[in-house]
Amino acid sequence: MESNSTDWRYTVMPAVFTWLKESESGALEIDLAATQKYAADILRVEGKAGTKMGGLVGSGTLGENSYLTNEQRLSLLASLSEVAKEFNVPLISGAAAETKEELAVIVKELAKVGVDTVMVMPPKTEVTPSDDEMYDYYALSASAAKEAGVTIMPYNNPDAAGYHALSTSLLMKLAELPEVTALKISTTDVSVIETLMLENKELKVLAGVDTVTVHAGLAGACGGITGVGCIFPKASVTMQEYVNNGQWAEANKISQAMNSISYLDAQPLLLEYLKFAFGVHHNDAEGGLRTLGKKLTREQIEDVRARYLLAKERLQLLGLAE
Repeated sequence: MESNSTDWRYTVMPAVFTWLKESESGALEIDLAATQKYAADILRVEGKAGTKMGGLVGSGTLGENSYLTNEQRLSLLASLSEVAKEFNVPLISGAAAETKEELAVIVKELAKVGVDTVMVMPPKTEVTPSDDEMYDYYALSASAAKEAGVTIMPYNNPDAAGYHALSTSLLMKLAELPEVTALKISTTDVSVIETLMLENKELKVLAGVDTVTVHAGLAGACGGITGVGCIFPKASVTMQEYVNNGQWAEANKISQAMNSISYLDAQPLLLEYLKFAFGVHHNDAEGGLRTLGKKLTREQIEDVRARYLLAKERLQLLGLAE
């Protein structure tokens, strides 16, 4: 079976944070200029071998997607599209809906503001759909994507509460859709990736959890979508360079150096944790605490700060703390 997937440049893509500011009324609103600047800064960074991030993910879990209005989301993505075009990388964003008809509308909306690939989450229904129903849901999104001139990326997130898991057989079937360029697998159980690759070695699979980047690469993933890479982009890109070259010991050194902070990417409050760490990294801890999500406790703040500082110290020894 031949794959219809691109190689995604065999690198990682940052799931960028949505930076917020206080309006005159004191309410939080999107700071488009700051969000664009930070996204551009990340895309500008090179790994030790000279490669860069291969895409830009906006308004995802780390982009406070679930807290934004539709108008805010589209405005944010339109601004990030300008950055993606400047650096000649695809802009990726997610979509989920209760019905396939609703999903098709969302896909077309995202395409209009410059999204190139839509990460399609399983339907938001209480009852788990059958594989046939799930396939129809994705097939209609693929048709909508074709009509809009974009592609889709089925997003399997079995570890997260509220998301229906996609079976291996369904994922294999979805990968055959012409509009599917890759599968995103967000789980610490990398055997899922290995099983998929054993079925079709030409598949393009992206890992979605920072703690397993090296292990996912060993299992056959061609890259990943990273949150920690927004904080330490040079380390993240360099680690993927080593993975691509099969230099597992060198890749693992970086993975171990980032272990304390990568751990946060697999936690329920990953948005709040990693955004605060990002703020600390840029000497703007207060900005990192501006979120539409949950407010961190003092204990959580100090834990994240300590984890960040430990990772930074370890990466400095490797020359990768930029």
